[in-house]
Amino acid sequence: MNLLEDLRWRGLLAQSTDEAALLESLKKPITLYVGFDPTAPSLHVGNLVVLLVLRRFQLAGHTPIALVGGATGLVGDPSGKNEERTLNSTEIVEGWVNRIRTQVSAFLDFSEAKNKAIVVNNLDWTSPLSAIEFLRDIGKHFSVNQMLSKDSVSTRLEAGGISYTEFSYQVLQSYDFLELYRRNNCTLQLGGSDQWGNIVAGLDLIRRVEQGSGHALTVPLLTKADGTKFGKTAGGSVWLDPAMTSPYAFFQYWLNTDDKDVINFLKVFSFKSHEEIAALENAHKENPGLREAHRALARELTALVHSQATTDRVEAAAKALFGQGDLTELDEETLAGALAELPRTTVSKNDAIPTWVDLLAATGVVDSKSAARRIVKEGGAYLNNEKISGEDFAPQKSDFLCGKYAVLRKGKRDLAAVELI
Repeated sequence: MNLLEDLRWRGLLAQSTDEAALLESLKKPITLYVGFDPTAPSLHVGNLVVLLVLRRFQLAGHTPIALVGGATGLVGDPSGKNEERTLNSTEIVEGWVNRIRTQVSAFLDFSEAKNKAIVVNNLDWTSPLSAIEFLRDIGKHFSVNQMLSKDSVSTRLEAGGISYTEFSYQVLQSYDFLELYRRNNCTLQLGGSDQWGNIVAGLDLIRRVEQGSGHALTVPLLTKADGTKFGKTAGGSVWLDPAMTSPYAFFQYWLNTDDKDVINFLKVFSFKSHEEIAALENAHKENPGLREAHRALARELTALVHSQATTDRVEAAAKALFGQGDLTELDEETLAGALAELPRTTVSKNDAIPTWVDLLAATGVVDSKSAARRIVKEGGAYLNNEKISGEDFAPQKSDFLCGKYAVLRKGKRDLAAVELI
């Protein structure tokens, strides 16, 4: 199976300018790129879709370029938005560029002599241009009529208008493709399906300026089976930065994938073979309760983004929280990440620590202290996985894990946290 057939099997092919011609060109190593704009301090799991496609191309022998948009990030992409983006300062964008540059680099191989990865910043070739040069040498090749017909622009016009700043984004992105074609003989741009118009505009610019040719390939925008937006939780986006989404929360996001989505997500994100994914699909159909496919997805993605050692720690934390491991063996960072999403209450180091009943009621896990007392009487009350037998039991400061956290458990599944501050 060739690379394009594999991408189609995984549901990763949306559009291509000329698939037969692209397939022919892929018989030899080519150079391709994907752009990432610094719209936040970190990439999120939605960015992983196309980033991992770039990785697949490198594994197939092609040279990948990850472009971080230091220039386009200052302007803002109107795609999919009904209002203007907030323009960030040059200092903020520069900081985000450096962070994202580091993130994308972790998914590509820079050691191979023949097709080692390249990371670039489009500010390097955009900032030296004067406004007059840009308008005369690049802008003259663009038809305003064609630009107005692009979905992202027409949608904004219908919604009330678009600034010249965001209207010019397509020209800047096209110029990126032209520059990479000139500098690196880059002949393929990858992107999400919402970027199709911008990508083909870049191909047209290459044809007009250099009388050259290239290819465009887009990846479908990923959606979940229930219609909700992929990569979102009640707390917001799922980020790749561990300071913004803890590795524990990241692991749990994939572990809690809907049964209807898990095989599709394995195809999109996993580097397992077709046979391995088929085996997981069969296992899931035979016994969905074991959640083998979910666990395989969570393990692979967490290891890919955060390392295998981190994955082992968060799995140990998940088991320990529910009484299947020793909470005292968890390091503070892993424990904090595991408890971050739980209902919680705080206790001052200078105050007497309330009873277990008072603490559980304070977290909101139960409606009242009387409900908490019933849990103790029925034998379902735990502190750090140790059963509590008395209603008047109050933890000691020495009971706080890492000198800071205590874990309350009601029955087998309901957890809450207490933080000593």
